[in-house]
Formats: sequence, structure tokens, C-alpha cells
Amino acid sequence: MGAAGRDFHNFNMFFRNNPDYEVVAFTATQIPYISDRKYPKELSGKLYPNGIPIYPEEELPELIRKHNVDEVFFSYSDVTHEYVMHKASLVLSCGASFVLLGQKFSEIKSKKPVISVCAVRTGSGKSPASRRVAKILRKMEKRVVIIRHPMPYGDLRKQISQRFETYEDLDKHECTIEEREDYEPHLDNGFIVYAGVDYEEILKEAEKEADIILWDGGNNDTSFYKSDLYIVVADARRPDHEITYHPGETNLREADVVIINKVEYARKEDIEDIEKNIKENNPDAKIILSKLTISPDKPGMIKGKNVLVIEDGPTLTHGGLPTGAAYLAAEKYGAKQIIDPRKFAVGSIKIIFKKFYHLDRVLPAMGYSREQIKELEKTINACDCDLVLIGTPTDISRILNINKPAIRVRYELEEIGKPNLEDIMKDFVKKL
Repeated sequence: MGAAGRDFHNFNMFFRNNPDYEVVAFTATQIPYISDRKYPKELSGKLYPNGIPIYPEEELPELIRKHNVDEVFFSYSDVTHEYVMHKASLVLSCGASFVLLGQKFSEIKSKKPVISVCAVRTGSGKSPASRRVAKILRKMEKRVVIIRHPMPYGDLRKQISQRFETYEDLDKHECTIEEREDYEPHLDNGFIVYAGVDYEEILKEAEKEADIILWDGGNNDTSFYKSDLYIVVADARRPDHEITYHPGETNLREADVVIINKVEYARKEDIEDIEKNIKENNPDAKIILSKLTISPDKPGMIKGKNVLVIEDGPTLTHGGLPTGAAYLAAEKYGAKQIIDPRKFAVGSIKIIFKKFYHLDRVLPAMGYSREQIKELEKTINACDCDLVLIGTPTDISRILNINKPAIRVRYELEEIGKPNLEDIMKDFVKKL
């Protein structure tokens, strides 16, 4: 059971060449347009010369009965513990066993030192934390190569191992908006990014040009690599999520360092609650407090305007946050009104608003297919506003034709007090 990421990795590491198991199917959820396709023979190995079919998760009970399934392996992330057990109950009621694959069966050991940056929830600020770590290491004259958590939403045969150094590489690989959101900022900072499907092959290539491998995790998934330093970001705006989400709690317990981010927007008692949960579940972890510094390109343009706010899609959808950086910038810099985009939404964008009903005055930058990117463009252009605030980490104006003024809102992580990430990196490098 997966979402085109952890499921493929678990298969590659544990099942691909394992004659003790026959994998009859993958199921897909969370991400649109990823079911009704095949895990191809180029990836599935000699035991599966015809590949393996991928079905919508809704068909799981039927698949269990049809194939007399013995075991179902749950392999996706950013869901509540309660959600996981509901899925377990469904599987058990169909007669199969419900399994979570342990880290020792899926982690890959690198020849180079590995720093992993993960999170307890989507939208905690893991990406800006990864960017901060990479910049510090470069100042220390270390060659850092970033390996990003998978987002193989297209032709899997073309996405086995991908290397990104320029914007042209993003175009060549036909990256979705969601991929661009995580790759582009690293490219802007001058770093090379690898991603894809087969993370053993990806690691072999990345090791050739790196002193240190930096794993930039996705959702709140655990790292695919055996880590020499494990950094985990928690969200001060969402206390207790670090112990109520899967596998976010695993990350919390595994962390060497926990960053409590967005403290400037949180209540003191919520920060204290997260600190208590860290100390109870991982007393040896170092704790860093940090904030997100929000910087619109042209803040003077916002005052007095009716603005459309566009935010990072996954943060708002399965991440569950109602707002992001652009919304905060609109409030801070005096927007006259933040408009409600729902009445302007078309196609799949309209469906997104029905599914994620907590969203009202923000537009998630959904773009998992060419068709959806066009629907996003139509929605933006139909909106009655003076200005578009783009709070995604990618410059969507490169791939969308927006018919009104637009400015980007950037955000970076900034530590508060000691210890900070520079201290952590200095200690780490000394031990190499």
C-alpha cells in the first residue's frame, strides 16, 4: 500500500529479488494520477518479467480476496496513528496480516557520510532546514549532493535515476509543480539534486560527486539511508503531531537533533508541550528553536490590494495546514483583502476544495499532471484580484501564463539561540 514513494523503495529493497514472496499488486492513494499503471519490468526485476500492476487503494479488499493475499505491507506516510489502525482493521477483516517494514530492511548504507533531514509532518519546514544545512556545509568547503525523497509521478522507466543541476533538467524530466517546489530552491542555491525510483542506483551516482550526502526527506517519511546525523523538524503550530502521526513519531524517536520550527507563530505552552514530548520519547536529542523568515520580492506592492494567495500544495492538502507563507505575508504587509478562490476553481482544482474542506482563502498549487497544471492556470486567471502572492518554493510563473501581477514570497529557516545548526555541523564535520 503506497503513494509512489516509500512503497517502491520497500519493494526494491526487500521484495524485488526475494523468492520467499510473490508481490501481486501495489495500491496507490494520496497522490492523484498514480494508480492504474504498472511498476515496470525495468524496475521489478527477474522475478516479475511482466511488471506489477498498481491499483487504486479502494480496491484493496477485492485484491486480497482475488489473490488470496497473506500479507499487506503499509508503505506511505503523513497519516495519523488512528488512520493506520483503521487500515489495519480493514486488512485484518479481509483475512490478511497487516505489516510495517522495519528500518533495517529498507535503509541503504552509503560510502559517504549521510545527514538526513526529515520531519514529523508535511509543511513543518523541512525544506528550508535542508537548504540551511547545505549552505552551512558549503561554507565549510564540503561538497554536498542532495538526494530528495521520491516523487515519481510520471513514466517510471524514465525516472529510475534522475540528476538535476539546471532548470533545463527540470524541463527535460517533465517535472510536476510538486517536484519543482522541492528541487528548484536547491538548484537556485547551486546544489545538485538526485531523485527517482531506485535509490541504490541514485546513491551510487551521487557518491561520485559528494563529500557528504544530504537526504532531503518528503512528507514525514523516514530516511532511505543509514544516517550519521538525523535531523527532524517539528511544527510549533501543531503540538502533539510529533507523537500522533505515522511515521513522524518514528522520526522523533530516531532523531539526533529536533528543530522546533515556526516558534514566532506559536503559543508558549505549545512549544513547551513539544519539548516535553521530545524529552519523554528521545531524551538524548538536541533541541533547536527556529523561526521562518518570510520575504516577499516586492512587499510594497501588497498594501491595499485584493490578493490571491497561492501556497505549496502538499502542505495544504495531506499536510493539513490552512495557510502558508504567502497568507502570512498578505496579513503582515497590509493586503486589503485575501480573496476566496473556490468560486473560481475549475476541474480537479474544484474537487480539491471539496476534498480538503479546511481550505478557503488559499489556493493550493496543485500540478501533478499537465491537465491539472492547465486547470490551476485557468483558476488563477479567472480570480478577481489585483495581485497574486506565490508562496510555493518554485516560480510557477515559469510554467503558467498568469494574466495579472504576481510576486513570490520566499521563506528561510533562522535558528534562535543556542545550539544552532552551525554548532551541530561543526561538531559533525570534526568527527569525520
